[in-house]
Amino acid sequence: MRTSRRLIAASLLLPLLGGCAVVVSIGADAQRAVAEAVRGSDPEPLVIEDLGTGSGSIVSAETMPNLPIQVRLSGVNAAKVVYRSVQPGVGEREVSGSVFTPEGDAPDGGWPVISYAHGTTGIEQACAPSESSSLLGASALVQGFTTAGFAVAITDYEGLGHPGNHAYLDNIAAGYDVIDAVRALRIVFPDVGTRWAAFGGSQGGGAAWAASELAGSYAPELDLVGAAALAPAANMVGLVDKAIAGTLTTDQGPLMQWVLESLSRRDPALNLDDYRSGNAAQDWSALTGCTPDKAAARDDAVKRLGDRDFAPRSDEAAAVLRDALTAMAVPKAPASAPILVAYGDADTFIDAAWTDAALAQACSLGDVITIDRQVGRGHGDVNGDAVNQWIGERFAGVPAQNNCS
Repeated sequence: MRTSRRLIAASLLLPLLGGCAVVVSIGADAQRAVAEAVRGSDPEPLVIEDLGTGSGSIVSAETMPNLPIQVRLSGVNAAKVVYRSVQPGVGEREVSGSVFTPEGDAPDGGWPVISYAHGTTGIEQACAPSESSSLLGASALVQGFTTAGFAVAITDYEGLGHPGNHAYLDNIAAGYDVIDAVRALRIVFPDVGTRWAAFGGSQGGGAAWAASELAGSYAPELDLVGAAALAPAANMVGLVDKAIAGTLTTDQGPLMQWVLESLSRRDPALNLDDYRSGNAAQDWSALTGCTPDKAAARDDAVKRLGDRDFAPRSDEAAAVLRDALTAMAVPKAPASAPILVAYGDADTFIDAAWTDAALAQACSLGDVITIDRQVGRGHGDVNGDAVNQWIGERFAGVPAQNNCS
């Protein structure tokens, strides 16, 4: 149970990382060391003896000297990577991300792994966690898990952080990215083991769910112990009917814009004018932005959206969009490990009924799923307190609670 206790310790640590300042008196040498740590330095290329080939192989790797000081001082090995992911039917893609291990000697079998799938950050290249010194807030998670004795892989997803077209809310594409991030981690840091868990929320929740379905056949050399998905964007086909009816929530409208823009970049045959009108068409460029300098313009554009600004112009256009969203959805096949799904019944981004239906379908496939449907919770306030203990128990070999049966 040592792994489980370590992971629970990480969950206790995470809320403390943003917190209190402690004033201490330090000597001149220590002051210089702290000043140097605060400044960081320029990233430097990492020399890796065997870059590998195929899925998860390394294109490039470099140091990450500008992580938050508390992360660097906690003792962590870090690298920003570009790695290859091979999606059947699509081909080889280059994906960026970041990988971490604790300092010191790994346990027997190597460091266990958490592959973290982040939530929505945008669809532009600049909107990647690895482009941010704080990993867009995920640095606290890295510190917590590495302190608890886990290696961490964080994919940016294709098209974020590296040239490419981001497949927004395409759970299948993101699932491959999540798995191959583990392979990339193990190439950069050879003292990492084969046992791993997927963990993500929102967009990342769907990615973690997909990874649990893909892992058994796509990465048989790795041992997935479980996947935890918070408020997962499992199946978003319902967006189409809500757009037609004019009942998209104020949160779903801008989400729909990113879905459509992302799809059009990947499929030039998709005519955006079949799906945009009114202020959505007028403000399209502003709605697409995701960086801080564009946030105010995007917020203003969101406020001007009309009820039917994303309604498909024809039944044929609606069918094309339904088919595209269906191809991106989970479940597609039985999962290769237990899944935890936690979500709120008041979610204004992902209708709870959509998640209910995805879970019912997954249960019919024979999946082992711990279901935590939270009354009165929305999207960003889903209670994830149980996640770390649930993952820790999977590493410890404790059977997962199955709410499908």
